Amino acid sequence: MGAQATSSDGGTRTGGVEIAGVTKTYGDATAVDDLSLSVQPGEFLSLLGPSGCGKTTTLRMIAGFEHPDDGDIRISGRSVLGLPPHRREVNTVFQAYALFPHMTVAENVAYGLQQRRVPKAEQRQRVAEALDMVQLRRFADRKPTQLSGGQQQRIALSRALINRPSVLLLDEPLAALDRQLREEMQVELKLLQARLGTTFVFVTHDQGEALSMSDRIAVMRNGRIEQLGDSSSIYAEPASAYVASFIGQQNFLHGTAGEADDVQTARGRFEGRWGGERVAAGEAALAAIRPEFIRLEPANSVGTGVDGRVLGVSHLGETLQVVVGIGDGETLLVRTPAPTAPRVQEDDPVRCTWSPEHVRLFGAEGVPTTATHVIALPETVRA
Repeated sequence: MGAQATSSDGGTRTGGVEIAGVTKTYGDATAVDDLSLSVQPGEFLSLLGPSGCGKTTTLRMIAGFEHPDDGDIRISGRSVLGLPPHRREVNTVFQAYALFPHMTVAENVAYGLQQRRVPKAEQRQRVAEALDMVQLRRFADRKPTQLSGGQQQRIALSRALINRPSVLLLDEPLAALDRQLREEMQVELKLLQARLGTTFVFVTHDQGEALSMSDRIAVMRNGRIEQLGDSSSIYAEPASAYVASFIGQQNFLHGTAGEADDVQTARGRFEGRWGGERVAAGEAALAAIRPEFIRLEPANSVGTGVDGRVLGVSHLGETLQVVVGIGDGETLLVRTPAPTAPRVQEDDPVRCTWSPEHVRLFGAEGVPTTATHVIALPETVRA
């Protein structure tokens, strides 16, 4: 074990990660741009963003598979620049399980201990403990191919945790699983992390995964952190139109900033609260409203909102999703609890209303101008 990070109460805790001014380039392309981030010991932090935003490169630099061109990376208070992966207090779980098919589950989990020449008696004890953590001890003598995808992923987790790393790095480990199994593994993974108290740094492009599991989320864009915060603040208080569009579903009405806290659009003037930096009056701006904050009322009802016509209705279990055309190919996405949802069908005239307190205003940078909300409709539907 390496040096330990000193806590505020004077004790020592392992597992803290400090990224200070790190930059990584590949030729003319900058993958990570002067990035600084502090991960607290025992924290579950997710790096979230689309492909090419720099999240996996950041993870690989923490692991030691890539090396920064500038800046420093410290784990448990010690710089790890120049240290190979096997000399860092980290283990990595990848999307591909990378299990040895000719070995049993127990042999796969014990592999790292064998490489470190841990005595056999201790190996057996630690393998049993590691398999108990993921509830797979009864499958110790089976081959990985005899188990499900979710069980194989738990074996990979067990193999990574058996070496007792200060930090566990997870690179989209659930991406290959089907939806139901992925959701089950999200719950199991968070419970396991809470029980162990190990620092988890989790890379994903799936905002649902990040929201459901993380203590904090770092939303990345172009090699930088666009916003860092807990799930609630990231969702409810996005700092930019980019974050608002990437986290959850969002409706955007395009227009120009007014003199007050408002945006003037082709559908009317809408008041709200600025998210991030306020733009000057007359500049391109957006009024954003989440689908769950929109109410469906009879056409021409009184209230802040716009009139439209129902283009489609989808039942999503407990939620009713309605797509409303509001003219010129623009649409609004509405989601409402199914038990209390109004009865609507295609081509019904409706009014979409909302409260100004639920509207966020942004500068127009970061969101496509071709769609009102983040799910664009096919041209045949728009017509």
